Amino acid sequence: MTEVPRSPAELGHLAQALLDELALVTEEPGRVTRTYLSPSHARSIDLVGGWMRDRGLATSVDAVATLRGRRAADAEGRGRTLLIGSHIDTVVDAGKLDGCLGVVGGILALEEIARRGLRLPFDVEILAFGDEEGVRFPSPLSSSSAATGTYRREWLEVKDRDGVSLAEALTAFGCDTNAIEAARIDPATAVGFLEIHIEQGPRLEHWGLPLGVVTSIAGQTRMVMWLEGMAGHAGTVPMDLRRDAFAGLAEIALTVERVGRQGTNDLVATIGRVAVHPGAGNVVPGRVEASLDVRAAVDTSRLVALDRIRHEAERITKRRGLGFTLERHVDVPTCPMDEDLQAAFARSVASLGLDVRRLPSGAGHDAMAMARTIPSAMLFIRSKAGISHNPLEWSDPEDIGLGIEALTRTILDLAEKERVA
Repeated sequence: MTEVPRSPAELGHLAQALLDELALVTEEPGRVTRTYLSPSHARSIDLVGGWMRDRGLATSVDAVATLRGRRAADAEGRGRTLLIGSHIDTVVDAGKLDGCLGVVGGILALEEIARRGLRLPFDVEILAFGDEEGVRFPSPLSSSSAATGTYRREWLEVKDRDGVSLAEALTAFGCDTNAIEAARIDPATAVGFLEIHIEQGPRLEHWGLPLGVVTSIAGQTRMVMWLEGMAGHAGTVPMDLRRDAFAGLAEIALTVERVGRQGTNDLVATIGRVAVHPGAGNVVPGRVEASLDVRAAVDTSRLVALDRIRHEAERITKRRGLGFTLERHVDVPTCPMDEDLQAAFARSVASLGLDVRRLPSGAGHDAMAMARTIPSAMLFIRSKAGISHNPLEWSDPEDIGLGIEALTRTILDLAEKERVA
């Protein structure tokens, strides 16, 4: 029996209620922290899996602990599957929306299609990935990488702070590491992958728009810098004879900021973590370790910025008599989103009477890993002040509802194309 469609406001408030409930599943009472393969991750799979089953989806958990909820096609088609999803792990002391909204939104979009009595010519699978953030293990996007057959076996050897390897954690969680390859989704059977997500930036709010179609996910390089000087007594080493590693880093940090400000194509450059050794208040710092994160919507801008930063850092450290080492840990190229799926999202946004604005993503997402083998696209939802990875993360429920309605219409748009193909 066909039911009256929910309004965007109703959809948004329903999504908010589910997200509030999911946020209670945490390993740190009083704040949202849900890391990969933790007991709270297991409880979140139980909770979200229950929501899927309540709405008629068949659920399973694959070899890397990705929860999958499947809705069978309503009519015989070409045996293809539309993929929708995001992640349910979080950073430490997180907000309620990052990642989780993409899973909840997918579930509610399928519920709306069922409520409206609409038929689909393909299967739909909701994917709730578990390791997008890479907080417990240095293996971000490993869950979605398994779905595309690009899982790196060396990840199994990395360890968390307690010395537990990823392989050990997966086994303890009930996963079979020998079956990881079986988690791969055949690209030939995939219609595409859709992910809705809060923007995590201020552009949509600045433009006064609730939704935006993502054009690409910024390429990013993450590096570690070491500066070696000479530790000494803070009261006896003269200023002109010091080899202060932290002072050298401070000068490099200003260079990083300047290069970021002068860059193009949404370039950003950040030093977010610093460790000073020996770390005593009365000792001149002899060694400093610092992170460097550089991202841009176009790879050439990022690579040029990295060359400038390296050149300036080497000049600064040589002048100060410091040793300098720069080690690259992550180097991911810019990931363009599929143009046909972008167009489908854009048509759905326009059908809601909204202006269509396109924008890049400065943050990484599961869609980046999925796009390696499967056409992928993202829709951003306006977030207040662009705040994310923070308990203050918030989007208006009506904006969330508009995003879910746009996702629903995009599924139907793709279904129509599938019928005539």
